[in-house]
Amino acid sequence: MLARPLGRFAAAILVPITLLFTGQVLAADGQLRTLDTAHGEIQVPAHPQRVVTLYEAALDATLAVGVEPLGAVATRGGTDVADYIADRAQGVAIVGGPREINLEEVLRQRPDLILASPFLAEADYQRLSRIAPTVVPKHDAERPFGDDYWRKESELFADALGRHDQIEAVFEQLDQRIERLRQQLSPEGDVRVTLMRWNPQGPIVMSDKVFAGDVLRRLGFVAPEIAQTLSSRPHTDMLSLENLGRADGDWLLLATLNAEGRDALAAAQRQPAFQRLEAVRNGHVLTVDGQLWTSAAGPLAAERILDQIEEKMLGEPAADIAAQ
Repeated sequence: MLARPLGRFAAAILVPITLLFTGQVLAADGQLRTLDTAHGEIQVPAHPQRVVTLYEAALDATLAVGVEPLGAVATRGGTDVADYIADRAQGVAIVGGPREINLEEVLRQRPDLILASPFLAEADYQRLSRIAPTVVPKHDAERPFGDDYWRKESELFADALGRHDQIEAVFEQLDQRIERLRQQLSPEGDVRVTLMRWNPQGPIVMSDKVFAGDVLRRLGFVAPEIAQTLSSRPHTDMLSLENLGRADGDWLLLATLNAEGRDALAAAQRQPAFQRLEAVRNGHVLTVDGQLWTSAAGPLAAERILDQIEEKMLGEPAADIAAQ
């Protein structure tokens, strides 16, 4: 949803102003590229100079191929970009959050290219595309987290930036690292790993098809049945403490997004229902960054997840292979 802080007068002049900005940007270069997006084929600048990302995965992909955008949205549960990527995004203006974009802040950046979420509403797309060509990845409403969905998004964003070769190199390097780590971990299909986010109201289990779950699957881990059955949703409904056993496994990865969630988790960890979990009894409970593991997506996020797997499961120092 777009915030509307412009007021009636400013909103009335939005269309002519944004068309003027777009015309100036495109006329300065004259070269265009055609992309196939959720809104059909659109033309984007061949060499965009002023990029705004309105989706965490778009920011990740943009930085992964060596482009620093002018604007980005804050991470879920925060007021800035996610911690894992903050050092690469210094100076990037915050133009909204995951659920609300500040149109005035976007406009202030005078973008020549906007990279947006596949879940962007049609009305919001129409407004944004008046400011600059807006790239929205395709997604299947019945199966939004299909095979390689986050990689395809990253590739589309990189193509929009004219950095196809760079993103291919990033993924080649990432895949090599995943394979090396998979061999070190040596799971044989029977190592069950549950990714759970603890909210103030209680825990939810993340689908094994959403970004971090997909990375875990590539490493050879198996999610609990409750996560495998989620085909169109990123996570389960809230679980009661009595139903925690449905999410048990060999390893339990616990994520939180804010202080309230951390407090709720700390309280739950003292409960008998939590203490009875197999992963807890075996000392296989790891706390992880909720912004990274349950909100982010992209090659840089994947690399940081691999860092944490190495550090926490193998006790080895992280190896940063991120594109510079």
